[in-house]
Amino acid sequence: MAFLPTTREEMLEQGYEQVDFVYVNGDAYVDHPSFGCAIITRVLQAYGYSCAILAQPDWHKDEEFLQFGEPRLGFLVSAGNIDSMVNHYSVNKRRRDHDSYSDDGVMGKRPDRPTIVYTQILKRLFPHKPVLIGGIEASLRRLSHYDYWDDAVRRSIIMDSQADLLMYGMGENTIVEVADALASGLAAKDLCYIRGTCWKTKSLEYLSDYILLPSYEEVKADKRTYAKSFHIQHENIDAIAASILVEPYDGWYVVQNQPPLPLTQEEMDFTYSLPYERTFHPKYHYIPAIEEVQFSIVSNRGCFGSCAFCAITHHQGRVISTRSKESIVEEAKRITEMPNFKGYIHDVGGPTANFSREACDKQREFGACKKRECLFPKPCGNMVVDHSRYLDILRSVRELPKIKKVFIRSGIRYDYLMQDKNDEFFDELVKYHISGQLKVAPEHINAAVLDKMGKPRKELYLKFVEKFKEKNEQFHMDQYIVPYLMSSHPGSDLQAAIELACYLKKIHYTPKQVQDFYPTPGTPATCMYYTGLDPKTMRPVYVAKTWEEKAMQRALMQFTYPQNYDLVYKALKKAGREDLIGNGPKCLISYRRPSSNSFSRKQAKGKDKTMDKKNAGTKKRTNAHKRERNAQR
Repeated sequence: MAFLPTTREEMLEQGYEQVDFVYVNGDAYVDHPSFGCAIITRVLQAYGYSCAILAQPDWHKDEEFLQFGEPRLGFLVSAGNIDSMVNHYSVNKRRRDHDSYSDDGVMGKRPDRPTIVYTQILKRLFPHKPVLIGGIEASLRRLSHYDYWDDAVRRSIIMDSQADLLMYGMGENTIVEVADALASGLAAKDLCYIRGTCWKTKSLEYLSDYILLPSYEEVKADKRTYAKSFHIQHENIDAIAASILVEPYDGWYVVQNQPPLPLTQEEMDFTYSLPYERTFHPKYHYIPAIEEVQFSIVSNRGCFGSCAFCAITHHQGRVISTRSKESIVEEAKRITEMPNFKGYIHDVGGPTANFSREACDKQREFGACKKRECLFPKPCGNMVVDHSRYLDILRSVRELPKIKKVFIRSGIRYDYLMQDKNDEFFDELVKYHISGQLKVAPEHINAAVLDKMGKPRKELYLKFVEKFKEKNEQFHMDQYIVPYLMSSHPGSDLQAAIELACYLKKIHYTPKQVQDFYPTPGTPATCMYYTGLDPKTMRPVYVAKTWEEKAMQRALMQFTYPQNYDLVYKALKKAGREDLIGNGPKCLISYRRPSSNSFSRKQAKGKDKTMDKKNAGTKKRTNAHKRERNAQR
């Protein structure tokens, strides 16, 4: 199956004078099921709708948007696989110099906030044609939201872009329903009944059974009102349990319909059976983002882990959708036939690899609970912990000819794993599915910070580390844990950061890179960051907001680095912890500043390697930008 057309010439060559939809995308065109553009357009194609791809158009040139002519049904607009502002800027709001979703990683191929920019251009050029927005940027900004880069509350993106309809969440069923409605002759303004959509109206005359949120003007003016509104939104992300939400604007209402139902196994299998090319369009030289996913397999969607800093639940929901073993094995077979396949499946997983079924049986009928989480603050008594199905899939994939090894790289929830009384999955994880390093995310060790993160206490993590070490000894393996740690999360003050630094000294580990908390739309932690309130309890939360304090918390996690000495010294003095300055065994730094050449990279590498082995610690941490991208998927 050929790539979909990306130019007018390609469109004509494929036999189309006019396509049904033109998909305008902020990413380069990659026809792989890890990319939203590929899934949506292939699904439309499977249902008989033709699509052209307008990837990364020059927004200064109208002719680029005009090249396909007017589509029969409408335009689809997405910023790409991640929020454009996360893609363009670091947590320090510095412009990045690399874009993994553009040819050769070149930055600058899309504007900031392309969903808004592209849509406004299309509405000007084609004022009578429906423009429908979707993707992660639109999904997480579907109602009013705090924007870290503006440091202000912005309106729903459907208001700022003036799109006709917004599609949020995982959109295969939504886009087909929208396409069928438009093809039947319905106007875009009448598509007000479809799950997984937001629309704007001046009247609520025909709407019933909805929750009226505070207005945009109210949440913008008062942080407590913002926190209350966010909490209502967060309680209404489940497809079965959610209500319709309405947010008033000056003379308008934005209506959020109930979320799309999780895909059934048959629907998931169908999505991933479509004829993807599994690579980027040949007009490009190289798209770096393909490297992480080309030989990976998505086995599930959704996440009931509910970390406060993660947007997955706001986008995909808490109920797990899974694929059949047969579907996954068939995809693995297709991968083995690719000319550049070397025998290694990089991942079989999803947002959380070892979530291979619903958290409990009742979710199938009643959805996820509004008032409590599945794993936090302690595992729900109704939760079913079972790795048997996932284990069966992994066994079947690794037994295929041409496959040397099957890795799990998308993340293991160690707290869920530790609840499993059957060690069979743990055993085979250690023996077969780790590339020398297992990535897990304790994130912090301070109890108060972990509570705000929605993460288990450090005692469970330490038990997991010890069990992992025992399993490696049992199977004569030499593998390590890569702990993801985060600085400056809401709730973390200098005392908490110092506690984490003391723990890192105790285990003789210095992380090579540190992930600062990044406030992105759609997360409880971002609400805490902006309002200073926990939206669940409405109690105050400490938030590090100044550049200096964020730098100090980050430096404390790398207190061994000479260049961090002044910041660590200042942090310890400010916190009244001069007892940690000196030459004692518990001190973090000495009285005297080290010379710049006293700690070479070679010495640091050797020291870390030795000490990591001693503590079943870690070798090398992947870069922070990948971490931010994964949190948005």
